[in-house]
Amino acid sequence: MQKGNCPRVDGARLHLVLALALAAACGGQIQSDGVSDAKVQRAPVISHAEQYDQSGPLTLLPVPERRDTNVEHEVKRIPRPPAGAQLRDPVQQTSAPLLLVPTINNSFDGVGNGFSGPNGTFSVNAAPPDTNGDVGPRDYVQTVNTDFAIFNKDPSRGTVGTVRYGPVPINTLWSGFGGGCQTNNDGDPVVLYDPIADRWVISQFSVTTTPYLQCVAVSTTNDPTGSWNRYAFSYGNTAFPDYPKMGVWPDAYYITFNIFNNGSTYAGAKLCAYDRASMINGAPATQQCFPNTSTTYGGLLPADLDGARLPPSGSPNYIVGQGSLTTTVAYWKFHVDWTTPSNSSLTGPTEITVPSYVIACNNPTDNTCIPQSGTNQQLDALSDRLMFRLAYRNLGDHEALVTNHSVSTSGNTGPSGIRWYELRPDASHNLTVFQQGTYAPDSTYRWMGSIAMDQAGNIGLGFSASSSSIHPQIKFTGRLAGDVAGTMTQGEGSIIAGGGSQTTNLNRWGDYSMMAVDPSDDCTLWYTQEYIPANGTFNWKTRIANFKLSNCPPAPTNDFSISASPSSLTVNQGASGTSTISTTITSGSAQSVTLSTSGCPSGASCTFSPNPIQSGGSSTLTVGAGTATPGTYTITVTGTGTSATHSTTVTLTVPPNDFSISANPTSLTLNQNSTGTSAISTAVTSGNPQTVNLTVSGCPGGASCTVSPTSITSGNGSTLTINSGTAAGGTYTVTVTGAGTSNTHSTTVALTVNGPPPPNDFSISANPNSLTVNQGASGNSTISTTVTSGNPQSITLSTNGCPTGASCNFGTNPIQSGGSSTLTVGAGTAAPGTYTITVTGTGVSATHSTTVSLTVPANDFSISASPTSVNVTAGNSGTSTISTVLTSGNAQSITLSASGMPAGTTATFATNPINSGGSSLLTLATSATTPAGTYTITVTGAGASATHTTAVTLGVTAPSSGGMTNGGFETGNFTGWTTVGTAAVVSGGAHSGTYSARIGGTSPTNGDSSISQTFTVPTGQTLLSFWYQVHCPDTVTYDWATATLQDNTTNTTTTILARTCTNSGSWVSTSAGVTAGHSYTLTLISHDDNYPGDPTYTLYDDVALSSPPPNPIVNPGFETGNLTGWTTAGTTAVVSGGAHSGTYSARVGGTSPTSGDSSIKQTFTAPSGSSKLSFWYQVHCPDTVTYDWATATLQDNTTNTTTTILARTCTNSGSWVSTSAGVTAGHSYTLTLISHDDNYPGDPTYTLYDDVVVQ
Repeated sequence: MQKGNCPRVDGARLHLVLALALAAACGGQIQSDGVSDAKVQRAPVISHAEQYDQSGPLTLLPVPERRDTNVEHEVKRIPRPPAGAQLRDPVQQTSAPLLLVPTINNSFDGVGNGFSGPNGTFSVNAAPPDTNGDVGPRDYVQTVNTDFAIFNKDPSRGTVGTVRYGPVPINTLWSGFGGGCQTNNDGDPVVLYDPIADRWVISQFSVTTTPYLQCVAVSTTNDPTGSWNRYAFSYGNTAFPDYPKMGVWPDAYYITFNIFNNGSTYAGAKLCAYDRASMINGAPATQQCFPNTSTTYGGLLPADLDGARLPPSGSPNYIVGQGSLTTTVAYWKFHVDWTTPSNSSLTGPTEITVPSYVIACNNPTDNTCIPQSGTNQQLDALSDRLMFRLAYRNLGDHEALVTNHSVSTSGNTGPSGIRWYELRPDASHNLTVFQQGTYAPDSTYRWMGSIAMDQAGNIGLGFSASSSSIHPQIKFTGRLAGDVAGTMTQGEGSIIAGGGSQTTNLNRWGDYSMMAVDPSDDCTLWYTQEYIPANGTFNWKTRIANFKLSNCPPAPTNDFSISASPSSLTVNQGASGTSTISTTITSGSAQSVTLSTSGCPSGASCTFSPNPIQSGGSSTLTVGAGTATPGTYTITVTGTGTSATHSTTVTLTVPPNDFSISANPTSLTLNQNSTGTSAISTAVTSGNPQTVNLTVSGCPGGASCTVSPTSITSGNGSTLTINSGTAAGGTYTVTVTGAGTSNTHSTTVALTVNGPPPPNDFSISANPNSLTVNQGASGNSTISTTVTSGNPQSITLSTNGCPTGASCNFGTNPIQSGGSSTLTVGAGTAAPGTYTITVTGTGVSATHSTTVSLTVPANDFSISASPTSVNVTAGNSGTSTISTVLTSGNAQSITLSASGMPAGTTATFATNPINSGGSSLLTLATSATTPAGTYTITVTGAGASATHTTAVTLGVTAPSSGGMTNGGFETGNFTGWTTVGTAAVVSGGAHSGTYSARIGGTSPTNGDSSISQTFTVPTGQTLLSFWYQVHCPDTVTYDWATATLQDNTTNTTTTILARTCTNSGSWVSTSAGVTAGHSYTLTLISHDDNYPGDPTYTLYDDVALSSPPPNPIVNPGFETGNLTGWTTAGTTAVVSGGAHSGTYSARVGGTSPTSGDSSIKQTFTAPSGSSKLSFWYQVHCPDTVTYDWATATLQDNTTNTTTTILARTCTNSGSWVSTSAGVTAGHSYTLTLISHDDNYPGDPTYTLYDDVVVQ
């Protein structure tokens, strides 16, 4: 079963379980709490009114002729529940008290057969009458098929019920409009009073011709006999818009239709909104319509506002109809947005569960079953829809909507009653049933009701009543707020008992009636309905009556407040200004307010538009200053209403005429016989413009000062022209005075006159004014001139005192004073010394000189040793770096020599000779026979122009006993070693000699195998080294080689070979420092996890203790506190604290972002006995190695090959790490230590380096 096609369900006391089951079967349309998954539609169809205009006064419009044939309007049926039966309505009220019936205040005939008024007599020409009427502050307006009339409601104006206008055909309202609205008078009318705007709204459809139209008229004032804004909205040529029902809401006039395709097939209900604000103002208007509902729904009612309290801001209009089941009512929420129509929305349907009902006269083919006295003709209950209106009221602490429809109290055609509902919205605008009941206190048939609520929350219900023993009557009942829910407690009153019944096959009745609330007291209820005066057809009459329920408070006095915005105006003579005079209803209802002023000054005017106004409205006060005398006035605005008078004030200021005057520029500097100008401006500061005559004073003698023009209108300008002529040099104040008709003002211009020009002169200077230039080189000094007075001149430059063998030349010569030239001094072969070179500038009018001091230095150098002390054990060697520094002049070749060596000692220089500024490594090699002692070795550097010496102290100590046993395993066994696990001495493939030790086996072994030896380090020996070759086809996770060195003297153990797994078959060396005299245990290990497929073993060889060769690296630990011996590039520094050893380390890169590589490098020669270079590094890299890194390269200059000895690394652990590489003794190398940064601000990268050693 698809949503929208669910059957209506009858039956007494339909169980909730069954109702919920049906709801589930219908796609979730119904929930027990009344909230469903309602569909939200947006983007309505927007169309403009077909035409619109404003009529003349109603009383002057031509009245069209009436139709003279009797027409029974065919009822266009909408979906209704199938035939069924229930024993009794579950919420039926079966009795009514008789003593509490409210008193009828007024009762008089409305438009009906034989009704007469100022515009003639009405004869019925159609049935049913579609009776409805609404009440305003002074009038009651009723519309029927197809006439209307206006009745007096104000006792002060005459008898209540007196016909002021009518009866006339409804299309009188569109006389002269043209089209179907003018020519057709088709009925289905609705009249509403708009309490927000204090206007009237009347509508009817035009369906005799196409396009099908809805004709809507809105009164231009609260007087319905005045002019009307008229509109025609189209619904095309095929969609017949039947049974239109309208409601007043703050943002729109909402309207619903039952749409019949081509006037026959029901196509669902249409929901539309008219642009209320535009229609009130007579402006072009549009309508917004959503697609038709499903054919399940019809006869929908839009909420219609009662009372002065508006719905909460943003509240949608509620539209309610019978539900898809006989246990529900359905509602929609319509929100309209005229600014952004795509934001408009229609939400629904949402179905609310109610007690089950059977619609009245639930016949298979129609809704006819209402009996009448004296005839077999039955009447149509029109019970397939809710009855007009859906009355809305905001009571402050809650909102309420009331509506009704006709139901059967037993069976399908049993006595009918009025099922009524009070619905209340919650904060989310969802409706729930607050109370409900079926009013059927006896067997009389009651139907065709209308219901409304007064300001106290009391409810009044009017309806038709008939039976086989009575003719159709108009009756009413009511209840008070707080009475027992679901009951009408105020008894049943009769407005009029019909004198006859409707006969001769005419079953149509009413179509609708209307209960309205009087806005004057918001208590009195007005009801209109049809009745039959005597048996017959097309002879209906209508009745209008009012009553008031007992506990509704008296109406408040009509009152208002008045205000002005702005409350003060400043208006120049001859001009005008406006203030909006606003009124607000403070109590009661709107009233006409006539505006007047007092205190309007002589010569001025004070007018209102419009005047009078309705309280709650506004008018524009226009004040014309005219010829009023300047000053401040208080204008009192008085609003005189029918019941109250109030005032407000507007302060009017008419300013006097005044102006200001200014000069731009305010100062002029002129040479004699020259001209300058200043713009003289005036501005109106108050009042109106005036004529201003300009004069000049303070002009110096010999000069002329004029203004042009001399007469201007304030707000315009003039030009002051000054010619200095022969005026003496000095400063003067020139005053320009503007004399107006009412005021005089002045401004000044400061005038400076320059005297005769000074003579042309200049100054000359040199920068720098001293140069130190080596022989064969050159230096520059900029010779600058400055104009000190007068004008520039040509200057010829020359020198005096340039020494013999030197050259002195100018880049540009001559130059203009104020310019400069470059003096280039070439030292050439000039003798060393200091010279004064005089530079002379010779101009046309002056000559000036400056001097440049030239120093040609002699060639010289200094020599030093580092370290200055070398201590060795006899038989070993030590080194010191001999460095030279160029102290003056040019570099020269220096031959190095050493003297003072003890017996058995040799001194060799790695590089000899060297250039001054260079260095060489001195190696002092002793023999075993060198005597112990301290010796001073003198190192001499002999250059072409100078000879200098430095000294190195050599300390020699005798060797001590101890050392390593069988370190090369050349005994062919493990003599001196302790073995664990699998170990063997093997021949062939040794690093040197014949044998090496194999730790582990060629077959799988389990765990560690090792050899170890304990030894004491002899005096003078500080290095332990060995070679190893790992055979590991697995990974270091499972198999490895490693070695440890335990210092037994200090009880510390060092891993000198980290776990290693490789299968390259290469011999690799490693070493560790040791301390002479300490006892050590060296353990050489190989680990295998016993996995069959990858047996692991390691070969070890040439385990030796030795004295390390001298370190050729200059300043290897940076302990000089600088980068002496190193060449730098980029950002580098020596930093203290946190070094690997000692005090200092080198920082390559910066703590702020740098771009690219920074580096330090040094070239050295590997000394005899050395085989390895090592250093320590600490990387500070918060990025990734893709962008930032540390790296190091070692270039063998002898073989011209380069090796990366530190692969690109990026880490931020803060740990010092060591790396090493092999070197070949006697080879020259260049070591480069690098840090790379990508200059990204968030992650500067740098690297610390320390302890660079070759051994």
